[in-house]
Amino acid sequence: MKLYDMQSAPNPRRVRIFLAEKELQVEKVEINLVEGENLSEDFLNISPRGLLPTMEFDDGTILDESVAICRYIEALYPQPNLLGTDGKSRALIERWQRHMEFDGLIPLAEYFRNSFPAFAERAIPGLPAGYKAIPALAERGRQRYQLFLEGLNERLANSEYIAGEQFSIADITVLCTVDFARVVKVRIPQEHQHSQRWYQQVSARPSAKA
Repeated sequence: MKLYDMQSAPNPRRVRIFLAEKELQVEKVEINLVEGENLSEDFLNISPRGLLPTMEFDDGTILDESVAICRYIEALYPQPNLLGTDGKSRALIERWQRHMEFDGLIPLAEYFRNSFPAFAERAIPGLPAGYKAIPALAERGRQRYQLFLEGLNERLANSEYIAGEQFSIADITVLCTVDFARVVKVRIPQEHQHSQRWYQQVSARPSAKA
């Protein structure tokens, strides 16, 4: 397996943390999104959508979605379990994982992509110049992300981890989201004691360094 990666991007990091939880090593190829390396002919021949992460298998199969890659890894290496062990636990983890993507990661990406100068002319991931950043979308993303942080603290007041009592892919998604938010100078508020408790716990895991 070969992982096309960018060290600072949140979606590739989700896969790296997932692999680290499984204590797996794969070959990694760094692709610079800011410089547009993902839009080069060489990379587009591998992954036509031009997005990261992309996993290339020995038989030529390509997966270009972080959760799809994680599902494949979990099927091969089910322990430690990160996606659920039965129908109910899988559904609950999937529920919270999707909530965290839609309520947190996507608004943050909207905020970042429409405010970061390097993407002023290519605000849509995987597409070349010609798609201008929209300041109003950046502001909407900022507002939505603040709502996400409020909801996150409320959730963690009643749950050790995002999806319940088990560390899961939902926690990985949120860890990558809140760490990446530093790029736009947003932190978990100090008064959000439940989120702060959770963050200290999950960021202390060895996989968080991935």
